[in-house]
Amino acid sequence: MAILNRYDYILSALPALEPIGSIPPISKIDFLNMITSSKGPVRTVGVILLSDDLMQYESFLSKEIDKDKIDLAVLSLENSEGEPVLPDFLLPEEEMREKTNERLAADDIWSRYFRYAALIAKHNSSFLKAWAGFEVGLRNALTTARAQMLGLEPDAYLVCPELADAETDYNNIISAWHAASNPMAALEVLDKARWDWLEEHAGLYSFSADEIEMYAAKLILLHHWRRILSGRQENNNIKETVY
Repeated sequence: MAILNRYDYILSALPALEPIGSIPPISKIDFLNMITSSKGPVRTVGVILLSDDLMQYESFLSKEIDKDKIDLAVLSLENSEGEPVLPDFLLPEEEMREKTNERLAADDIWSRYFRYAALIAKHNSSFLKAWAGFEVGLRNALTTARAQMLGLEPDAYLVCPELADAETDYNNIISAWHAASNPMAALEVLDKARWDWLEEHAGLYSFSADEIEMYAAKLILLHHWRRILSGRQENNNIKETVY
């Protein structure tokens, strides 16, 4: 009897991913197009790639990244202001738009994103469910640590805590984050923890949708770090020119 939903061709055709910090071997949009043309798990892969688009969306709105540096796979830049366009499921209800003092707009978007991811994962992907749970748990563990440092109540800033992975102990990650010597090192701690989690849940040679989704999660980490390293190089070049 044939095994359903095997993706031998796609996985054998995808370029190998080197460790975090290396150059991504494929763009996110080319990866998504490849999954689409090969009739792979487009919906779940798109959800994972969307998380990286949302990070850039935040950076764009806060003027940390220029429009010409945005590298989107799912979102588009089609509105009149040239801003990334959010899908309907990430937009707040009309009444929520006026409650800006109750929680940050970004937190609301991420809550909607993770709830959407959980909804898609429920019937389509055990990996996506586990990945979203880890990401929510790590995000909330970091939020709690930051709130405690500032003497704030963390509950107001948590993102859909009901989706967090309750079995993962984030204390070692947060301790390493606390001990980091600079913001870059702190970011590296977090993304290496993400990479290590993906390595542990790789499901290699299963030729399943889970393995393709894991590839997507690793790929966005590589692209995230390529942007960070490129930005640091540009800043260093400016500093050298000025001084």
